[in-house]
Amino acid sequence: MENKEPNRYTKILEAIFARHFKKGVTEINFERTEINQAADELGIALPKNLGDVLYSFRYRTLLPKSITSKAPKGYEWIIRPAGKGKYTLAVVKQSAIVPSNFLAETKIPDATPGVIAKYSLDDEQSLLAKLRYNRLVDIFTGLTCYSLQNHLRSTLRDGSQVETDEIYIGLDKRGAHFVMPVQAKGGRDKIGIVQIEQDLELCALKFPLLICRAIAAQFMEDNVIALFEFEQTKNGIRVSSEKHYRLVKPNELSPEELQSYSARQP
Repeated sequence: MENKEPNRYTKILEAIFARHFKKGVTEINFERTEINQAADELGIALPKNLGDVLYSFRYRTLLPKSITSKAPKGYEWIIRPAGKGKYTLAVVKQSAIVPSNFLAETKIPDATPGVIAKYSLDDEQSLLAKLRYNRLVDIFTGLTCYSLQNHLRSTLRDGSQVETDEIYIGLDKRGAHFVMPVQAKGGRDKIGIVQIEQDLELCALKFPLLICRAIAAQFMEDNVIALFEFEQTKNGIRVSSEKHYRLVKPNELSPEELQSYSARQP
């Protein structure tokens, strides 16, 4: 079944793209109803969850080559929400957000309760739990952080429906308040620029007086968690900080490693 779904989704998206694309076009606007139209024209049975067609391409799998080949060199197509039931295929500079292979790791004594670790899965819920129990958002940002709410759903100014995996509120030594939207991704899913853009917009709308620091977390291999912080620049969303944390048993953190950590630049 897993092999059939991407093929079905690909045909639907290719049909929508082909209907609108012209050489030189950098944005294609379409509506959710076009998924139904494309499926009818192709004789394809619609999936039970219609939204999964676009969700899979936004966060799980790559767009088909028939679409990616139409982007200029150094650019890529992404799917953005553009209001209730509306979407935009847009050309942006390539900006894959993947953990670096050359970044040093930091070992953290694993404070995840044993019963949680026993039943945790390699997915975003497990990752969110590990972030919470090990205070990794605090360690990464240097703030004292508190989980306010997970899976916060809201509506942006353009009518787009968004969901943020978890919202943290943080304080620094001055007493300044921060809001940190966190996107969590298991090993299979990918961190999307669109999600970070939406998180920043959500915080500006819901928490206008707080300082927003957008965060994303990604499961890596061997119990390593990558954390990213982003900022908005004139060239779009960029990674401003990345750290890798390995959760270990207390006896797996040696005095020599602790000494090397203390010699690092803050």
